[in-house]
Amino acid sequence: MMKPDVKVVILGDMNVGKTSLLHRYIEKRFQDTVSTVGGAFYLKQWGPYNISIWDTAGREQFHGLGSMYCRGAAAVILTYDVTNRQSLSELEDRFLALTDTAHAECIFAVVGNKADLTDECAIVQTSEVGEEEEVSPSTLHKQVFMEDAIYFYKQIIKYKMLEEKDVPAAEKMCFETSAKTGYNVDLLFETIFEVVVSFVLKKRVNPPQTVVLRHSLKTKRTKSPCCS
Repeated sequence: MMKPDVKVVILGDMNVGKTSLLHRYIEKRFQDTVSTVGGAFYLKQWGPYNISIWDTAGREQFHGLGSMYCRGAAAVILTYDVTNRQSLSELEDRFLALTDTAHAECIFAVVGNKADLTDECAIVQTSEVGEEEEVSPSTLHKQVFMEDAIYFYKQIIKYKMLEEKDVPAAEKMCFETSAKTGYNVDLLFETIFEVVVSFVLKKRVNPPQTVVLRHSLKTKRTKSPCCS
């Protein structure tokens, strides 16, 4: 088996469509899935790099495994359901702290899935043969908007005590997707891969020449400060 150069982890509550997003990207089709037990991963070749994409369980009983899967991750995809406000709150309350074991230069993306279920507009669906066709949305109301995702992304930067100038802009790393229709799914993963390669791998190849000494702060976070 090829050794992965970097790890990407998908986090989020159960039923937000994490596994379906991954299947849509890897297999180019929508597949109804059952809840993930523990975790599973796929290996994706991106140019000369091998990227492992980890799908994690959202169920409460598997929550403790999340920090283990996040260990050393170069990117974390925090996923919610645009028709379920609580799923965004769960990211703040339960999942963000799990990323403390990720790489120090970890990249974050905030993703609202199930855009096809909203009543905003018709979604363009990509068929298995690559043709685009318009499909009618259902009548579910959207509960989480892009402004909410951008605000959450900026709170992540504060939680990680990072400078905004040192990370990708929120507008670039916040997405609305549909695993069912394929809407923005390729854009999501390809943007993350591009950013990971440019921000993380280049820094590993060309590390800074200066050494910065920092005091160790052995404080335990029990809850994200960005919770409302």
